[in-house]
Amino acid sequence: MTALEGLAPRLLSPAWLLWRIRIVLTILLGGANLIGAGVAYCLVVLVVPSPQVAERDQLELLNLVLTAAYTLPAVALATLRGYAITRGIATWQREQREPESGEQEKLLRTPARLVWVQVQLWILAAVVFGLLNAQRSAGLGGLVMLVVGLTGLAVCTVTYLMAERVLRPLARRALTSGVPDRLGIRTVGFRAMLVWIFGTGIAVLGIVLSGLLALLLGDEVSRRQLVITMVVLGGTALLVGSFSTFLASRAVADPVRAMRDGVARVRRGDLTARVEIYDGTELGILQAGFNDMMAGLREREQIRELFGQQVGVDVARTALEGGVNLGGEVRDVAVLFVDIIGSTALATRRPPDEVVTLLNRFFGVVIDVVHEHGGWINKFAGDAALAIWGAPVEVEDRARRALAAARILAHRLAFEVPELTAAIGISAGPVVAGNVGTHERHEYTVIGDPVNEAARLTDHAKGVRGRVIARANLLPAADGESSHWQVLEPVTVRGRSEPTPIARLQRQ
Repeated sequence: MTALEGLAPRLLSPAWLLWRIRIVLTILLGGANLIGAGVAYCLVVLVVPSPQVAERDQLELLNLVLTAAYTLPAVALATLRGYAITRGIATWQREQREPESGEQEKLLRTPARLVWVQVQLWILAAVVFGLLNAQRSAGLGGLVMLVVGLTGLAVCTVTYLMAERVLRPLARRALTSGVPDRLGIRTVGFRAMLVWIFGTGIAVLGIVLSGLLALLLGDEVSRRQLVITMVVLGGTALLVGSFSTFLASRAVADPVRAMRDGVARVRRGDLTARVEIYDGTELGILQAGFNDMMAGLREREQIRELFGQQVGVDVARTALEGGVNLGGEVRDVAVLFVDIIGSTALATRRPPDEVVTLLNRFFGVVIDVVHEHGGWINKFAGDAALAIWGAPVEVEDRARRALAAARILAHRLAFEVPELTAAIGISAGPVVAGNVGTHERHEYTVIGDPVNEAARLTDHAKGVRGRVIARANLLPAADGESSHWQVLEPVTVRGRSEPTPIARLQRQ
C-alpha cells in the first residue's frame, strides 16, 4: 500500500471533514471580518463626510491602533467560539449513524450561531469606537457608531452565506433522510430580501446619509470629498451587493440545477434518481419532496413489475391504465396449453426441492417462448401452463404466432429440459375474457370452448408422435407456418360428440 493509499481513508473520514470545515470557516470568516474592520476605518477616515475636530491626525492614529487592538482579539475570540459551536455537529457521522432531528437542527442553525457571535462583537465595536470618538465630537461619535454598525451588518451577511456554503458537504450527509419538521422554514424570498438589505441596501443607505451629512455640514465638506464618498460607497454597493447576490443566487441555483438534472433522468426512465438535500429553506423541502416522490415511483414500479409477473404485463398495464371492472368481453384468441407427462411419477421419484427446480426450468422455457412470440401466460395449473394470444390486447397474426410458439417450445424443451416430457395443444376461437371474482379478490382469465379444446388436444397429443397437436383450421391463417404441420384424420376428443380436425407437428 502506498502512502497516498493509506492517507485516502483518513482524508475521507468525518474527523478530517470537520477539521477541514473548521479551517475554511476560520480563514473565510476571520478574513472577512479583518477586511470589514479595515473598510470601516477607511470609510470613517477617508470617505464619509465628518465634522471637523481638533488634532484630527492624532485621533485617526488612535483609532487605527485601537482598531488593530480590538480586531485581532475579537477575531481570535470568534474563532474559539466557532470551534466550540462546531464541535458536536458531526458526532452522528463519526458514530456512523443517521443524525437525529435535534442534530440536524443544530447543524442547520450553525451558520446563524456563528454569525450571531460576530454580530455581538460588531455591536460592541460600534459602541466602543462611537463612545471614544464622541469625546471629541458627539456628531463624530454618532457617525462612527453608524458606519461601524452598518459595515458589521454587511460583513455578517456575507459571512453567513459563506458559512452556509462551507457547511454544505456536512449538511448534504445530514439531510439524506429529509429536513427536520421542527425546524422553522426560512423562505427563499426572505433570504433574498436579507441579502439585498444587508449586502446592497446598507451601502445605498450610506450614500443617502452621506448626502444628508454634506448638507448639514455645509462648507466643511468639499466637492472633492463628496465625490470620493459617492464613488467609494457606490463601488462598495456594487462589489458587496454583487458578491452577496452571487452567493445567494448559487444557494438557489445549485439545488434547482440538481432538481432539473433529476427530472431529466426521470424523463429518460431512470427511477433511481435522487437529489442531495443540503438546504434548510423551502428548497430543502422541495429536495426532500422530490426524493419522496421518486421513492413512491420506485415502489409503484416494483408493484407494477410484481403485478405483471403475477398476471402478465398486458393485463397489469390494462388494469393500471383503465382500472379493474368485473365482467368480460368476447375476444378472438389463440390458445396454447402445455402439460408435463408423468408428473405424478416425477414427484414420487425425486425430492421436492429438485422437483421445484425442474419445474422452474420448464416454466422458464415456456414463458420465454410465449413472450418471444407476443403471447402471455394466463395461468399455471400445477405442472401445466395456459398461454393466450389476443386478450386483453389485440394481437395480429395470432394463429401463426401460437403455432410457431408451439413448434419452438417443443424443440427447446427437448434440448433444454430433457428430464421432462411435455404435450402441447393449440386451438383458437371466440372466448369471454375479463375479470372474474369480487372486488376484494379477482383474476383476469379467459373462458370458452377454445380453452377446453386446447386442454383436450394436449391430452390427445400425449399419445401422438411429436406430442404437439393443433386444431387444423388454424393452418390457413398461419402464413409461412403451415408447412411445418401435417393434417391428420379428425378425432373425437374427450368431452366432445363431434370430431375435431387436427394437425400434427412434423418431425424437425
